[in-house]
Amino acid sequence: MKKLTLFFLLIFLNKSYSQKVFSTDYASQSDIKVFVVDYESQADLKVFKVDYQSQAKGNEGLWYFVDYSSQSDKKIYFVDYSSQSDLKIYFVKYKSQTGWKNKSKKFLLY
Repeated sequence: MKKLTLFFLLIFLNKSYSQKVFSTDYASQSDIKVFVVDYESQADLKVFKVDYQSQAKGNEGLWYFVDYSSQSDKKIYFVDYSSQSDLKIYFVKYKSQTGWKNKSKKFLLY
């Protein structure tokens, strides 16, 4: 029984920190409004788009974009201006470059 409980706990914890995101068409449908900055130094989070859902683990900027809102952990809307955003991101070229620059906003993706 303990093993079964531990198994379900690990599954739940793993899912709650994964970063499967869906890009919405309207701000009202989203959980978070995101702005993509031009320079790494302006970002709260450096993000890398992964190719497979299984690679999107943790809350460190590894994002997998899903096709349907029901598959996502977070729904995001890309805004046109920095002042409209909850979170500023910068897309990096390599997986090893991801991470939080402003950890005070980390709660937005839990």
